Formats: sequence, C-alpha cells, structure tokens
Amino acid sequence: MTDRILIPGGTGLVGRALASHLAREGREIVLLSRATETRRPAPDLPPGCRIARWDGRSSAGWLELAEGASAIVNLAGESISGGRWTRERKRRIRDSRLQATGAVVEAISQSRKPVRTLVQASAVGYYGDRGEEVLTESSSPGTGFLAETARAWEAASAPVEKFGVRRALARTALVLSRQGGALPAMALPTRFGLGAVLGSGRQWMPWIHLADEVAALAFLIENPGASGAFNLAAPETVTQAQFSRRLAQALHRPMFFRAPAWAVRAALGEMSELVLASQQVNAGRLGELGFRFEFPEVTGALADLMEERPERKS
Repeated sequence: MTDRILIPGGTGLVGRALASHLAREGREIVLLSRATETRRPAPDLPPGCRIARWDGRSSAGWLELAEGASAIVNLAGESISGGRWTRERKRRIRDSRLQATGAVVEAISQSRKPVRTLVQASAVGYYGDRGEEVLTESSSPGTGFLAETARAWEAASAPVEKFGVRRALARTALVLSRQGGALPAMALPTRFGLGAVLGSGRQWMPWIHLADEVAALAFLIENPGASGAFNLAAPETVTQAQFSRRLAQALHRPMFFRAPAWAVRAALGEMSELVLASQQVNAGRLGELGFRFEFPEVTGALADLMEERPERKS
C-alpha cells in the first residue's frame, strides 16, 4: 500500500500542523477541503502536501485517493466556537461532523483496498459537565449538546471496523497554540490587564499543547495497538482559575477580575458550556502505550507559547 494519508478537514489549525509533521517524514499527504464549494480561497499548504476537493458529504471525487491509503485522519467539522449556538448553528455543527464521517465510511466501504487505520476526531466534550469526577476513556458519556454531538460523531465512524480497519478515537481537549484557536483570544485581554477568572474558577479545564496534539495523532496513526478511545489532554489538570492566573503570569500581567457564571451565560448563551463545564480528564491510555508529552505542565506550555520568538514548527 502507498504510504498516503488523507486528512478530511485538514486545512484547520490542527490539520495543517499534523500535515506538516507527517510530510516531513516523507509521506504523501492529501488534505480534503471544501474551499471551492464554500467559495473560500484555497489555503496555502505546508510543503509536501496537496489538496483535493470534496463536498464534505460523500466520497465523490476522492474515492481513488482512499484506495490503498495507509490512514485517514478525520478532523472535519464546523468550528464550535465561531458564534452563539442558535438552533441553526447547532444543526450545522452536528450535521457537518456526521456527514463528513459518513463520507469517510462510504469511501472505506467502497474501496477495494480499504485503509488500515482511521483516526477519528472527537472531543472531551463527550463527557459533559462532570464536576470533580476523574474522567478516563472508560467513563460514560455525559449530557448536553457537546456530549450528545461527540457521542454521535464517534458512533458514525464505527462501521469501518467491519472492513478490518483499526479505529482510534481522539477525544481532544482545548488545543493551545500561538497560531490560532482559543489561546490568542484568551491572551488578548490578559495582555491589557483585563484577564478574568470565569465563573467560580473551580471547574476543571483540560488542555493540550499543539505540539503534543500533533504528536499524539501521529502516535495513534503509527501504533498498531492503538484502537478505541484516547483522551488527548495534558497530564497536569488545572482549574479555570489556575489556568487564567498562569496565563497572566506568563504574560507578566496582573489578574484582578472575575466574570460570574450568570454573566458568562448572558454573554455566550448555551455556548458558555465551553468555559463553565468541569472535566477533569486523564489521558491514561496514551501513557499505557508509551506516549510521552513534551509539555505535560501548563506553566511550561504557556511559557513556550507566549515567548516572543519566531513560530515553532510542530
């Protein structure tokens, strides 16, 4: 089989970093993008990668690329943090994930040489708001929009196992990167001394450095014993207050303010779940297979990301 890896949804923050990492190892990397359909310009690609168009709903136009590929890493889905969760937006978030995953299953089912491995994106939102409970990969799913979406997302990829495909579910925590995602938005008010603890601040906030996110996804691709669910979250668990204060310390700024939960809910609506839910996530299964984090502690991760220097390469 060709050492080709397909990344549906690969033009986002994590996908581009992963593509760059895998391409440097000499693999053929193909990013599946809906840029043409949505009339967005095609993104610049990391060296060694190319792009293929797809509709996000079917295998039309890229089935031949799936033939004999070594792996698919399915990251496709509309961002959950791009605006308030109206009924229509929640429908798009859910449908984009289920339709894209259905397209991947369709491509695998129609391939004469199915891929060996599917790494299926998911999220720690699978667990819902769980207070002080320590959450492992065997913990039950929670309730709420994110939990229900993640559960359906994971289940949509299950049929590939009928074709002998190894399936790894990557339940990812908040990805920290200086290049995008939530961290720059969190850091901006903090730089001006306006950072705040959100809600009680006692809610557990799982996180992972982009470099470790990429390394963990590559590990799941390459490790033949990696099947089932994996929590992609750094070993050090911190509360939202601890994270906010360490971010302020990394930026050499004070932290004076607190936004009460009612104010956060008034500002964000149902999307406040992203910052008020408590999830004390343990990444035990990665460790059992021998994965080691480059940034296991939040202080070191923030020092790396907030340091004024040229962009690090993932």
